[in-house]
Amino acid sequence: MIEISVNGKGRKFEGDGDVPLLWYLRDELELTGTKFGCGMGLCGACTVHLNGEAVRSCVTTLSSAAGKKITTIEGLSPTGTHPCQVAWEKLNVAQCGYCQCGQIMQAAALLAKTPRPTAAQIDEAMDGNLCRCGTYTRIHAAILEASKAAGGVK
Repeated sequence: MIEISVNGKGRKFEGDGDVPLLWYLRDELELTGTKFGCGMGLCGACTVHLNGEAVRSCVTTLSSAAGKKITTIEGLSPTGTHPCQVAWEKLNVAQCGYCQCGQIMQAAALLAKTPRPTAAQIDEAMDGNLCRCGTYTRIHAAILEASKAAGGVK
């Protein structure tokens, strides 16, 4: 049996430990904010936090998540008040929106470690989170906005 914490709630899984975390979150727990993109960990649409680190849930197995804390977009702030969520809305970042949950989760992990990121740090952290609509400039601006709101960049 695999025991994990998802958005602060203890969960147990008795199936195949090689099942990707993504499918457990979406199919079993119905946490559909985490999106399937490429299935190879290359696009970032499925990004969640595993013990505070941004990971690609499509290539993270349940067995490798055993005993760890997982946070999805639904658990980042159930009321939508995380500085990244607020900044995304304020700056109207999303176009189609498909990748944005993964973008926000990656940005939130960056700001948790680096409250005052430089442009280069933002670019490095967000590299590999793809947006087919090309909203990269707005994503970058929203990360800076979230940093200010969280007491980062002055």
